[in-house]
Amino acid sequence: MRRTPVRLLERPAAAAVAATVMLGLLTPAPGPSAPESAVPVAASESTATVFYYTKTKNWSAYKLHYAPDGGSWTTVPGVAMEAACTDWVKQTVSLGSASGLAATFNNGSGVWDNNAGKNYALGTGAITVKDGVVAHSDPCAGTGTEPGEAHTASVYYSTATVGWTTTNLHYRPSGGSWTTVPGVGMEPACTGWVKKSVDLGTATSMLATFNNGNGVWDNNNGADYTVPAGLTTVKDKKVTAGAGDPCAAETPDTQAPTVPTKVSAGADGVSVVLTWDPSTDDRGVTKYQVTRTGGTKGTLVSDVGSTVFSDTGLEAKTAYSYTVRAVDAAGNVSAASAAATATTGEKPTAPASGKPLGTDPRKDPIYFVLTARFNDGDAANNRGGSQHVKSGNAANDDPMFRGDFKGLVDKLDYIKGLGMSAVWITPVVLNRSDYDYHGYHGYDFYEVDSRLESAGASYQDLIDAAHAKGMKIYQDVVYNHSSRWGAKGLFTPTTYGVRDTQWSWYYDEKNDGFEYDGLTVETKSGKSYYNGDLWSTAEPSGNTCVNWGTPTQYTSPEGYRIYNCQWPNPTSGMFPKAYYHNCWIGNWEGEDSRSCWLHDDLADFNTESAPVQNYLIGAYNKYIDMGVDGFRVDTAVHIPRTTWNRRFLPAIQERVTQQFGTEAAKNFFVFGEVAAFVNDKWNRGSVNHSAQFYTWKERKEYSADDGKAALEMYDYEQQQGTGSQPTSTNAFLDGNAYHAPDHSEFSGMNVIDMRMHMNFGDANNAYNNGKDSDDSYNDATYNVVYVDSHDYGPNKSSERYAGGTDAWAENMSLMWTFRGIPTLYYGSEIEFQAGKKIDCGPTCPLATTGRAYYGAHLAGDVKASDFGTVDSATGAVADTLAKPLVKHVQRLNQIRRAVPALQMGQYSTEGITGSMAYKRRYTDTASGTDSFALVTVSGSATYTGIPNGTYKDAVTGDTKVVTGGTLSVPAPGKGNLRVYVLDLGGRNAAPGKIGTAGAYLK
Repeated sequence: MRRTPVRLLERPAAAAVAATVMLGLLTPAPGPSAPESAVPVAASESTATVFYYTKTKNWSAYKLHYAPDGGSWTTVPGVAMEAACTDWVKQTVSLGSASGLAATFNNGSGVWDNNAGKNYALGTGAITVKDGVVAHSDPCAGTGTEPGEAHTASVYYSTATVGWTTTNLHYRPSGGSWTTVPGVGMEPACTGWVKKSVDLGTATSMLATFNNGNGVWDNNNGADYTVPAGLTTVKDKKVTAGAGDPCAAETPDTQAPTVPTKVSAGADGVSVVLTWDPSTDDRGVTKYQVTRTGGTKGTLVSDVGSTVFSDTGLEAKTAYSYTVRAVDAAGNVSAASAAATATTGEKPTAPASGKPLGTDPRKDPIYFVLTARFNDGDAANNRGGSQHVKSGNAANDDPMFRGDFKGLVDKLDYIKGLGMSAVWITPVVLNRSDYDYHGYHGYDFYEVDSRLESAGASYQDLIDAAHAKGMKIYQDVVYNHSSRWGAKGLFTPTTYGVRDTQWSWYYDEKNDGFEYDGLTVETKSGKSYYNGDLWSTAEPSGNTCVNWGTPTQYTSPEGYRIYNCQWPNPTSGMFPKAYYHNCWIGNWEGEDSRSCWLHDDLADFNTESAPVQNYLIGAYNKYIDMGVDGFRVDTAVHIPRTTWNRRFLPAIQERVTQQFGTEAAKNFFVFGEVAAFVNDKWNRGSVNHSAQFYTWKERKEYSADDGKAALEMYDYEQQQGTGSQPTSTNAFLDGNAYHAPDHSEFSGMNVIDMRMHMNFGDANNAYNNGKDSDDSYNDATYNVVYVDSHDYGPNKSSERYAGGTDAWAENMSLMWTFRGIPTLYYGSEIEFQAGKKIDCGPTCPLATTGRAYYGAHLAGDVKASDFGTVDSATGAVADTLAKPLVKHVQRLNQIRRAVPALQMGQYSTEGITGSMAYKRRYTDTASGTDSFALVTVSGSATYTGIPNGTYKDAVTGDTKVVTGGTLSVPAPGKGNLRVYVLDLGGRNAAPGKIGTAGAYLK
């Protein structure tokens, strides 16, 4: 999605500083200067002692459910764990010859630590599992020695600057030996501090260093710490002997974080949705603890990474009570709790009717629509927004939110009549910005935007209606960013705008009773609450924004002075780092392009943070459950590949598998926008910023911390360079033979073919560039191929493609027969808005752009009996369907559907002369399918070394018998095509001529 500025601010030059800081993390600090004994050694080659941290669970019992590597799982719920020391339980497991175990934990009554849906992978020796972090140490070592005894060292270590969730003390008493790396586990003491008491024997001091149990050390600039007997604090590399207890001043009440507020619970059938405002605590609340009582299902205690919790599968007509507590990074739980109650309905909510079609996505050409600009089925949900007049849309009676799901449902037969069987729609989540009709400014990711829905035409209704016609729905999804107003249920900034005489028209009046939903107009100010939450003429209390109200050097287009903190931005101090990145992109081919803001209207999620990951996974699970057939991933390149491969892509696969089975998961189509707007194979030589890079799994292990892993991966792959990236033959024939593709290293994400897109100013150029890149994708037969879109035309043109009808026909002939999945941006079948600027934000009317409203061309009725076959059409839509390119794409779809090689086949140019000529084959022994085709677009071609037999052209019906392995085809003419299919008899007989000759296919 290209970002067109719609606000008034200009970006500050802060990204260079951010990039410098980030680059400083690329080289990990060395370990401590410890003796050889510091090399990790397992406590036993055949056992593992697993320690589990209990403080944030508060279960009455703890079970370890495990399977040694290569062995069988214990019977659910597993074996009981025993008390070890304060806040810890343990269990020693005999592993035999195994080198580790897979494990998970539960309370014996159905409540599990699901570790974001993954089993814990544990090794041997002493292993700790604390709040999802696996480390190596014995947290109970030395706990029998009380502080204050002779020759005892009580060490308090400050974690405020290192941010570790597990801390180990690695030490050597004077004259003694070092502990085994990584040392002994330290215990939580109070906010920002951990502690450990060590029996020194006859020694009066020890050498020490600290680490997180996973290879990250406080190396004290290369020198070990010297810690004497008695109470000592270590903070910011400073040792203070004889110090006072740093936790003595804190009482349990002040140690605990503040409680969340505004907890509300609402029942829908037998489900309850709980929401609350986040805890405003400077210690850093990392999660919330939700407790449920009521009914006969037992008490629920669950850790939640966002401020939304869904409790499903409850009993009917039953009252449930919930309490919510805040948990900070040190594991402290708020002493008080916020409560809410809800009573479930009389009967269970009917399950969603949606179910993905689950077929191979390569069979389905894609039609891409901006839902709000396609067809208006319900004028009642139209909204122009705050820019309606300024943009010029009002003068055209053309509100930005005009099309809707009802309008799309009404015209599914038009799309089917074109021959397209998959519809890619723009994001459906509730948006919030001044100009958000396109859907890329998500605000409530759990809510469908009400400006798209109507009575009888919900999002679920659209999915079901498409499936009833054999058509798929691909939902555009955004993991990279939210709107500038944050993400409801995760974090929303409070904005205090300066309201002077120039800006009084702009800011909303405060109205505590109003909840933004995109559709409802707030009556107090007469706006839809697109703008600031509050306004003020003096700095208000509670402000966190830096330099509030200071005039900047910038002015709005109207000449109004712009103030600091007028709107949210990454360096303003409004966004916590736990949820959002706090920098601007400085280098679009640098590491910061994956970890900083794209634009001031797009708040960049900290996607390496567990609460953000959980929020987004939970949101998109909702749409998977509704039965969508795939996701188009916006701005995929702006999230590290490690995060995709570790978190988001596995979560998609797991959810689809859970809901619909393995085959549906295999064919759930995920294709990413890895925007490389250059004409070379690798984006300016940067592998991390190239589309094909995202189709591969990781090649090595990185840090368990997602943020560190992203940096490590970036640095490693950049150093490997373009010449050392993996290659694949999955798209290529072996001579004339199809071979089973190897997808073992596939990441789970396919991509838009950016290189062909950028070169589609000329079809032959796009073809040759596509071929040149195909060995670097995991499987290029899944590439999504288009000429232009809602962002750009070829060669990064800002206008919709205007190469002429003949060139369009040639481009389509190539896309529909070459490898990949052909995709058409709405209206291109009639050269809609050709040459018009694709997007100019609110500075010009939408009617003058490439995102103009299309519904006028669809007025009337249309009925399609099959893909590419229209039974009847009246009104303007009949005229639209009569256009020459429409006839062309209809016939191309008919031909492609009749020849499996054109849908799923591998290809080769071996032994072929011709500018755009290739052979394709698809073989599936399970179904008995074998399809072999020779294709030439526009020009002549000669094929040598091909199988002998009878070949029939799907365009003309011409028959050629090959006896010497050679077939020659005269040039059919620009935009025309020849598809000679080998007649293999039976179900694999060549179809002969398909469809009726038209202006181009003849």
